[in-house]
Order: sequence, then C-alpha cells, then structure tokens
Amino acid sequence: MFPTAVLVHVPDVEKGLEWYRKAFPDAVEIYHQQFDFRVLSVNGFSLEVVQADEKVGSGKSGTVLYWSVEDLAIALDHFEGLGAKLFRGPMDIENGLSMCQVEDPFGNLIGLRGVLHR
Repeated sequence: MFPTAVLVHVPDVEKGLEWYRKAFPDAVEIYHQQFDFRVLSVNGFSLEVVQADEKVGSGKSGTVLYWSVEDLAIALDHFEGLGAKLFRGPMDIENGLSMCQVEDPFGNLIGLRGVLHR
C-alpha cells in the first residue's frame, strides 16, 4: 500500500487550480475527459483540487500532507510569494531537517519539510 493522491477542497476549483499550478510549477496537469476533471501530477502523485461542499469544506481541520523540499527557506519564500501565510514553524526535527506549515489562500494547510538554509 502507498499513497497515490491528496484531495484539496476549495470554494472555487478554477481559482484553486490556478493557485496550485503556481505553487507546484513542476506539476503536470492531466485532464480526464470522461469525468471532466483535471488533476495535477507531482512526480506521479495526484494533487486533486476539488469543490468544497457541505460534507468536506476547505480549511484546516486535521490532516496535513508534508512535501519534501531541498531548501525549506526557498520553498517558504515561494509559497509566501503566492499569498500563503506561515501557520506553524519552522521548527527543527530529525536528521538536520526542519518543517513548517503554510496556509493556502483557501484555508488549507501545506506541510513543508527540508533543510533550512538561513
């Protein structure tokens, strides 16, 4: 068993896709015509920006997916430059790594983990 996808719930899918394309510039957009559904493939991992609804709203409410980055400071600057706000950290963790969480413009949390070169 291994993870294959994460769903990010947003109030406006088009705005969400636009923001996440910028946030993950190496992502490849894939269109599933049969379902009229677009996903972002990040190194084979499916980042699925979907409509928030009454069952699952956007925002922070528990699980946070952490992305491995080479340089945490550069990644943090990138996300903040797109309008994300630092939510927690950075804090030192194991093996010389640090981690933090940023909040996207839709209230969701994105975890970042890597070496902090500041």
